[in-house]
Amino acid sequence: MRVAIGVEYAGNAFDGWQTQPGGKTVQDALERALAVIAQAPTKLVCAGRTDAGVHATTQVAHFDTVANRPLEAWVRGVNSHLPDRVGVLWAVEADEAFHARFSAESRHYRYVLLNRRVRPALMDGRVGWIHGSLDHEAMARAAECLLGEHDFTSFRAAACQAKSPVRFMHALRVHRQGDVVLFDFHANAFLHHMIRNLVGALVYVGIGRRPVEWMAEVLAVRNRTLAAPTFAPDGLYLCGVEYPQRWPLPGGGRIIAPPQLLLS
Repeated sequence: MRVAIGVEYAGNAFDGWQTQPGGKTVQDALERALAVIAQAPTKLVCAGRTDAGVHATTQVAHFDTVANRPLEAWVRGVNSHLPDRVGVLWAVEADEAFHARFSAESRHYRYVLLNRRVRPALMDGRVGWIHGSLDHEAMARAAECLLGEHDFTSFRAAACQAKSPVRFMHALRVHRQGDVVLFDFHANAFLHHMIRNLVGALVYVGIGRRPVEWMAEVLAVRNRTLAAPTFAPDGLYLCGVEYPQRWPLPGGGRIIAPPQLLLS
């Protein structure tokens, strides 16, 4: 049968999601634990591969198995064989047509940026940080040009393997909670380093290094070299995946869990 699972992890404890020869990725850790419960090698497919240092509050993945196990075994049983900074949240039996990546209609990410004079200690590795004062209202205005369907070549990593740079941005909100600036992204899909490159450009606007209008200019020119440097991965979280309601998933397929950290 095909099983879908929800997973959370602290990305700074791993070398990204996708399996690597060294075996220090989230996928490697999960597949080892799943193999113990299934008593056979088990391969995972995820909704969105994350880079080293990027976290997830609700990654979605699926695997196929001939092992007859109660669903709780794929949660508590698997968790008993996982390192502390990754855990399975839920498991459901899925139709064989369900695909964690290709069945997804959209993804949600949140970037958490600490904006204060001194570096973080309690949240080290869990938030981005910039000491200069940020104008979040200017960044919010600059982000408006990113809504809708666009060619995001200017915010795409050189190593990106996506066939097309065109993505549809459903929503992008920039707002402040005390010393923290939050960037909430919702799109059909994202390119490699796209969010970190967008945050880097928006920060340029926030510190006054570039005007609000510059964001639209960079988007239109489709040239990565004219944008800002890629921002740190520390504050980036995959925090939502949306699927059609026909799949038997938590929340009717709308699986969203923004990170709260110490914000409240």
